[in-house]
Amino acid sequence: MRVVDRGDLGVCLAASDASAATTDRSWRHIHAHGRPAAGSPEPDGYADPPMTPLVMGVLNVTPDSFSDGGRFLDHAAAVEHGLAMAAEGAAVIDVGGESTRPGAEPVGEAEELRRVVPVVEALAAHVRVSIDTTKRAVAAAAVAAGATLVNDVSASLHTTAAEAGVGWVAMHMKGTPATMQSLAHYDDVVEEVCAFLAAKARQAQDAGVTEVWIDPGIGFAKTAAHNLSLLRHLRRLTGLGLPVLVGTSRKSFLGPLADGASTDDRLEGSLATAVWAAGHGAAMVRAHHVRATVQAMRLVAGPADQPNPADPASAA
Repeated sequence: MRVVDRGDLGVCLAASDASAATTDRSWRHIHAHGRPAAGSPEPDGYADPPMTPLVMGVLNVTPDSFSDGGRFLDHAAAVEHGLAMAAEGAAVIDVGGESTRPGAEPVGEAEELRRVVPVVEALAAHVRVSIDTTKRAVAAAAVAAGATLVNDVSASLHTTAAEAGVGWVAMHMKGTPATMQSLAHYDDVVEEVCAFLAAKARQAQDAGVTEVWIDPGIGFAKTAAHNLSLLRHLRRLTGLGLPVLVGTSRKSFLGPLADGASTDDRLEGSLATAVWAAGHGAAMVRAHHVRATVQAMRLVAGPADQPNPADPASAA
């Protein structure tokens, strides 16, 4: 069992005390430009974001991803789908060339480069692109092709992101996709994930990364109970003062909660958990169903600013 740092646990248990004004400025700059303003205070207090949560569109350029493997392995099909998701409102297109589904085997570096670099290059002029990889060479090549965010399920590429001057997502996982589900054992999943991500974020900031995101890794070395616990206690993560990315779209734990719904029939569960995450402070959600998720995120952020027809005072 990994021994967690007690100092990190203390950080996880403490709520953020940043002012609303600082939070709002940081959020607005990330929303407009994809990263914090140079020299600005670290963004904090994301538990109640003043802006509509962002949507990251999933683009798997793979033959074996759990949801849409093979559909977008052709470069032209992948670019077309990426542009379609951008038109539907995705703020970021997450391009991946290696499946990270449970049990997936690794892909060689040359093959992963062949899959993703042309797609990143074609999309980067039209929408912000993240590269979903665990390989330094792939991350560097994708950044050279136009990616500005490294989505890192290994939480190990912070120095690569720092050297390139791009954003970095640290995700929690134990082991590798091939072994992770055999390692889904925790004394307290919420506190251990929180401590892990707090430590990784600090390492990245010390290395010079100015845009650090954290992701609890729903479905990565987690049982269904672990996933639900992390969602239930998501404010422990958002209280760290870093933007949180949550990916629940179409994942297997949703199936049993919806009468055994198949992978392609999990829209309701995907939307419900995305709305829950956004309502509990997530800054961005990762989605396959981009149009529906964008609409849901607008509703999450919008009602507070809209008059309530049932409230006479709001119509005055």
